[in-house]
Amino acid sequence: MTEGPEHAPTVAASPHALHAPASSTTAITSSADALMREELLRTQRLALTGMTAPVAALLLLPLLGGDPVTRAVLVASLALFVIGNAALFYVARDPRRWTRGRVGAAWLVTTVAVLGLVYYFGLFSGALMTVLIGIYVIALGRDPWLAGVVYATSATGHAILCGLALAGVIGDRGLLSSDGLSVTVRLASAALLQATFLAAYQLARASQRTSREAVAELERAVRVIAVREAMLLEAHGDLHRAQRAGGGRYTDQVLGSYRLGVVLGRGGMGEVYEAVHVGSGAAAAVKLLDLDRAAEPGQLERFLREVAIASSLRSRHVVRVLEVGDASAPVPFLAMERLHGLDLSAWLREHGRMSVDDVVELVRQVSLGLDEARRAGIVHRDLKPQNLFRTDEVGRTGPTWKVLDFGVSKLAGQSGTLTQGAVVGTPQYMAPEQASGLDVDHRADVYALAAIAFRCLTGRPPFIGASAPVILFQVVHDPAPRASTLAPVSPAVDAVLQRGLAKHAAARPDTATELAAALAQAAAAT
Repeated sequence: MTEGPEHAPTVAASPHALHAPASSTTAITSSADALMREELLRTQRLALTGMTAPVAALLLLPLLGGDPVTRAVLVASLALFVIGNAALFYVARDPRRWTRGRVGAAWLVTTVAVLGLVYYFGLFSGALMTVLIGIYVIALGRDPWLAGVVYATSATGHAILCGLALAGVIGDRGLLSSDGLSVTVRLASAALLQATFLAAYQLARASQRTSREAVAELERAVRVIAVREAMLLEAHGDLHRAQRAGGGRYTDQVLGSYRLGVVLGRGGMGEVYEAVHVGSGAAAAVKLLDLDRAAEPGQLERFLREVAIASSLRSRHVVRVLEVGDASAPVPFLAMERLHGLDLSAWLREHGRMSVDDVVELVRQVSLGLDEARRAGIVHRDLKPQNLFRTDEVGRTGPTWKVLDFGVSKLAGQSGTLTQGAVVGTPQYMAPEQASGLDVDHRADVYALAAIAFRCLTGRPPFIGASAPVILFQVVHDPAPRASTLAPVSPAVDAVLQRGLAKHAAARPDTATELAAALAQAAAAT
């Protein structure tokens, strides 16, 4: 059926494995997520300090003195300072509350309060350190607009206070008054402070850019490692099967209407041989069940079920069945069209990723084959890159994708399967309900197709881990990562993939063709 190795192995694992902790998994987040968490924690710590420091100031107020006007300004400023910091702490406790409007309002209230403190202690006093700290902390944040507004408010506010004092409008009534200094000294001091404010702002913005670039570089390195790990796992199974290909026990023998040639590949149930029709010489691929496996309970029934399923489907995007061995055949066999090309797994190892347009076309074609199976009441249950084959057909300008191997399929509506009590499938592309050992319908194939699209766009499956139980645990319990954190994927395409990878089948597109249409629409909108 194919030129290369046939299929990657599926797993059969106890559902109890899903309760093991996923201790060996690695969470991959975007640089924006990491910086956001750091900004929230930094703001919380600063806000806590801002809410407690005024208490100490109020306790010291009787010892500090000052004229009645500045003392009144101090008390009002401390109250405003507590309110602003309490608001900052509130919004920083939950990322969903962190909006530009809320954060900006809290910072502006705090900034005005700080200017009141400066007025009480003196326009050139140590209270200006509070202004510097505020400018530096907000400028470390991700939002340049907020940083610019707070810096401008602080610097402009202090400049206005200094100007009014120099003009004699308000005078410097602070504890450390500058009224005894010459105008030249006060102007030079004000200019130096403005330069210090600007330096703090620019230094913090530069530090923020450096941190963002460093985290992004680390993220890229983690992505590369994850992609290589995923590709290595896929290649390992194909290499193992390729090493076993070649001559087989049935080479040169005739089964039904076909003479068998070399082994194209070996899968979980048996061998696939290159073959020719003894009458016409037409090429074919013959899949037959290993006699040792045929002796196992249920294996022959499973193979014959695959024959019945595959032969009932009529779609350009499902491999075509040519002949089915009858009871007189020495071994159960299935003759299929001979495909030339390579499977999706091999294509991805060679090219890495697919463009959005190519993924849209892949999903569209595969969805047509799955929709044909759905109408026949068939669920594939083991859709994965190794089971999607890329071939060139005469008269078509682009490649044709075909669905292979309904070997672990089940008829929709049946209460059980031949593998009842075990989880059967390929963990990286297995729907959560399937990974939990529950009964599945065609929406499990929708999930698998979305997972394949995710793999094509990002270079790795949605979930990866050191072992099948770890991956199954993630599939069932962990939210699917967003493709946009791993590759340049638009928000619209990202949203479609998230729907396809939903934990609950009811939240997914109802059919594979609906998923394909939504993905095409999202891609066209970018």
